[in-house]
Amino acid sequence: DRAWRKTEEHLNKDKTCQFKIVEKPYINVNETLEWTIERDVPTALFFIRAYALDSDDHEVAYGQNTDAEKKTNLFEIQAITGRHVSLDIASVCFSAFSVVSLMGFFFMEKRKARKSQQ
Repeated sequence: DRAWRKTEEHLNKDKTCQFKIVEKPYINVNETLEWTIERDVPTALFFIRAYALDSDDHEVAYGQNTDAEKKTNLFEIQAITGRHVSLDIASVCFSAFSVVSLMGFFFMEKRKARKSQQ
């Protein structure tokens, strides 16, 4: 439902197709393809669209696994951020430790400066 991802009839203008899964010549057999989802694929609802191009790279046919309104037969991908709660907790602890250390060294240097002036 985003205007910049509007479905267009021409493949070059179609913004709904963000990821190229496979590109290969057509073979008239039943075939199954596997696609490993990359880490940069965001969390969202997706559908698959297959295009058939002729030798001049003009679209001659396409099919998709959802209806025209993109409401049925969708699948959801949960993105992997690579962050865990333990990593977040450790980063907060180290950040707090660095601030406390900085303030401690600052006050120690101030105390040394006062003692050296007396």
